This record gives sequence, C-alpha cells and structure tokens, in this order.
Amino acid sequence: MTYKERLQKSALEVGNIACMGLDPILEALPSETPTLKMFYHTLFTAMKEKGLMPAAFKPNVGYYSALDNPKEGQFAGSVALNSTLELLNTYFPTIPVIFDSKRGDIARSSENYAIEAFVNYRCDAVTASAYMGFDSVSPFDAIAPSEKGIYLLVRTSNPGGSDIQNLLLHDNRPLYMAVAQKVVQWSSSFDGVGAVVGATEQKELRSLASYFGTHHIPLLIPGVGSQGASARLTVEILAKEGYPLYLGRINSSSNLTHPWKKGGVPSSWLTTCLQNIEQLLQECAL
Repeated sequence: MTYKERLQKSALEVGNIACMGLDPILEALPSETPTLKMFYHTLFTAMKEKGLMPAAFKPNVGYYSALDNPKEGQFAGSVALNSTLELLNTYFPTIPVIFDSKRGDIARSSENYAIEAFVNYRCDAVTASAYMGFDSVSPFDAIAPSEKGIYLLVRTSNPGGSDIQNLLLHDNRPLYMAVAQKVVQWSSSFDGVGAVVGATEQKELRSLASYFGTHHIPLLIPGVGSQGASARLTVEILAKEGYPLYLGRINSSSNLTHPWKKGGVPSSWLTTCLQNIEQLLQECAL
C-alpha cells in the first residue's frame, strides 16, 4: 500500500483528517500520571473507549530528545518516544504516525535520518527540510520508496516563517512557491512526497491548497489551536480550493494534550483533553 493509499484508507476509516500532535512537557503532566507512558496510556485508553480516533499522530521528536541527558548516561526521552510509539501501535495500529523531526542534510546524513524514522522507530512518514535540494530529499525515498511519506517544509505556521519563505525571487515568485513547485517536480520521482503548509496565513493556504490539490500532494497543516488557526475554516478552504481532503492532515498539539500549560493541571484534565480532541475531530470531519 502506498503512503497516499494509507492516508485515504485511514481518513475514511475514522471519518476525519485530524492529526494529533504529541509535544510532551513533563511539567504539564497530571500528578496521577507522572510519566509520559502513564499519561499517554491513560489518554489513549479513554480515547479508544469513546471512539475518538484522529487520522494521524505526530510525535515531535525535539520534545523527547530534550529529555535525554547523554552526558549522564540518561536517555529517558528516547525511551519515552519508543514507549509512545508502541502505545500508538497497540491502540491505533492502522493510523499513520508522522515522525516530526524536520531533518535536513545531504547524502549519507539524510539516509541516516531516514533510517532513524523509518527503520529504527518504524514510523510512516517524516518531516524534513527541502532547502538543501533534491540530494537531501531523495535518500528518504531510497530507504522506503512508496509505502512511506516525507513532508517537506514549504510555508510554515510560525510568525517568523515569512522572514525567509516569503522572500521574492527575480521573477517575483515568493520563495515558498518555488519550493512548492520543486515538491511537485520531485513527486514524479517518488509518490510519498508531501508538503507542510501552515493554516495561519489563509491567503497563502488557499493558493497552495489549490496548487497542491491539482497534483494530489499530501499536506500536513499545522497552526490550529494555540497558534490561532481554525480547523473548521481550514477544512472549508481546502474544500473550496478543490483539494482532495483525504490527503490532508490538520494538526493540533498542545490544545489536545495539555491546554492548561500556562496554569495548574485541573482535576478534570482528562475530560478537558477528550472534549478538545472530540471538537477537533468534528471540525475536521469528512
């Protein structure tokens, strides 16, 4: 099964195009679930019981790596990441997992990053940078040609994304559009290539959704939730621009797992998480 087929099957199975980001912060854990494994076990069990299934999960590797302390021989973050992935495989075995590492290098270095994501952690897709060109992207395809995906950063959701991504080229194209055109060009070489396009800039989302929709390019769309974008409006934009919804994944992270991050953990934390997850799934319904 190709990655695009996997996206379509999972979206139809759960009836939505939501992606649940997993950005763990130890300080935000409830006292009754003091470890990440306990927290996700409790949350995933409750989600499964209530039939709340997003169409993708996206663990952010940087949040886990920061928990390692190699100088002291401690690798709690790597262990927690592996435990999270094992829980996802147990509770949601048919749902794609996107390894959000935003890697980017050339030749053997990219190959090693691909081995990390696809072989060592057995994820279904990875995020990566396209700004070093085709020889930094192609090793990901070489490790897992058609059954895996690679989302290349095109127009990100952070406020500073415009500093470089919106720079105008000599022909007045913004740089992000030139990268988008490269993504389409590279998609002829491997089928699983997709793009990261933020939901926070609606005008740019509209133009990129229209362009990528014509070429059936998978989209990973961050920016919903704490970054201020609306999932419902994002779905409406995609549909209006003729984008094939089943190929898209609209991501929300902290709002689903620790919306209390600026305050104390409420006693009703699990109910709050489940309500936010259910709302996202409803707003991202097919």
